[in-house]
Amino acid sequence: MVFSNLVFLFAFLPIVLFAYFFARKNFRNIVLLIASLVFYAWGEPQYVFLMLFSIVMNYGFGRGIHHYQNRIVPKKLLLTLSIIGNIAILGYFKYAGFVLNGVNSSFGTNIELGEVPLPIGISFFTFQAMSYVIDVYRKDAPVQKNIFSLALYISLFPQLVAGPIVRYNTVDQQINSRTITTDKVYEGIKRFIIGLSKKVLLANSFAVIADQAFSTPAGEMSVMMAWVGIIAYTLQIYFDFSGYSDMAIGLGKMFGFDFLENFRYPYISKSISEFWRRWHISLGTWFKDYVYIPLGGNRHGKIVQVRNLLIVWTITGFWHGASWTFMAWGFYYGAIIVIESLGFGKWLSQLWSPLQHIYVLFLVMVGWVFFRADNFTYSFDYLQTMFGLNQTAFIDSMFLLQWNDNWMLFLAGIIFSTPFIANVSRVYERLAVRAKGLQVVTLFSEPAIYMTLMVFAMVRLVNSSYNPFIYFRF
Repeated sequence: MVFSNLVFLFAFLPIVLFAYFFARKNFRNIVLLIASLVFYAWGEPQYVFLMLFSIVMNYGFGRGIHHYQNRIVPKKLLLTLSIIGNIAILGYFKYAGFVLNGVNSSFGTNIELGEVPLPIGISFFTFQAMSYVIDVYRKDAPVQKNIFSLALYISLFPQLVAGPIVRYNTVDQQINSRTITTDKVYEGIKRFIIGLSKKVLLANSFAVIADQAFSTPAGEMSVMMAWVGIIAYTLQIYFDFSGYSDMAIGLGKMFGFDFLENFRYPYISKSISEFWRRWHISLGTWFKDYVYIPLGGNRHGKIVQVRNLLIVWTITGFWHGASWTFMAWGFYYGAIIVIESLGFGKWLSQLWSPLQHIYVLFLVMVGWVFFRADNFTYSFDYLQTMFGLNQTAFIDSMFLLQWNDNWMLFLAGIIFSTPFIANVSRVYERLAVRAKGLQVVTLFSEPAIYMTLMVFAMVRLVNSSYNPFIYFRF
């Protein structure tokens, strides 16, 4: 089940909210836990047992590490076993087929594993469980002695399927005690509607254009259509994933939780390093704290730092999917960040600001080609078409049709991927503080705007069965 689903919007969420707010405070976590397990089991009921196993396993390791907190050897052994156990679960369901194909190709064998379906959100809840155990080991977070509270942390449905990856030490107090106010619920509803609108009205619209481009042989499309396709995908993946994060943060507020931001307008960045400080912040922070720094970070000279950056970014790419193209995509960013860290970043910062933005957008779009394409052959063919090296036409009828029908969509996507609207809103709010007339206008106009967005999103969902979700497979 995903948030942009009519069953979720008109059945699951209203029922859960009703049960949650009418339950006694000491039963609200149980209501959320049951709801989260039902949410996860909706499409793949058998995999709820995998999640329960993960919960019990990590609960046991957390308690064991806490028990031996003053004995280094058994504590470190338990931590090692917990990491192996979590990676083994993730590795089997997400990477076993990829590894086996590599073995068969390398040694000429014909070993068959059979189809292993990918449980939804396994990368997210596995990383959360690992962070809990590691933080207990480091004494950065208290051990959770109530298994139901830990189960709620790992399975909490607002951020279960696609994050943000919530660190246990940021929500441990909220699990035990949180305050719910009318203002907070209202803010949560507004944030959810913004996210839903980004997903349904923008991401889904760009997905149609991107899918058409990437389903066309690269040698059969024009240069401009190739650029339209990758720009559409660049906007699709941003509104898809940031929209889901907005909905997750909004839902969290409705239930009293405060999740950290996951996106901060990454396409306005002036360097690739800055881009990754703004894009999928929770994942970048996770790899920094649990992989990059333990490897030595930048503490042992430039050579070790370069090695660590390339390792971390290759793993980051592999986290996104069991494919060589994902690994290449991660290594690609690692190489660029290494180049920026070796001095290019300082030179870049002295350039005219628009050139810095163009640099980032150009490299990001090239990277998205590898992320979106199914294989290297198509990736390189697509890039050749983008740069006019495939001897294809500069403009074709497909491009003209897409441009004539969707130029306003692209304009809206560009505007809403920047802080322009947020900045205008802040200026308006400052003016409204001084003018009572504007306060009255806001009182009536704000609910009307959000209700209008909700209605448009509902109409789009009802009238269209096309509702892809990029990060659903992660």
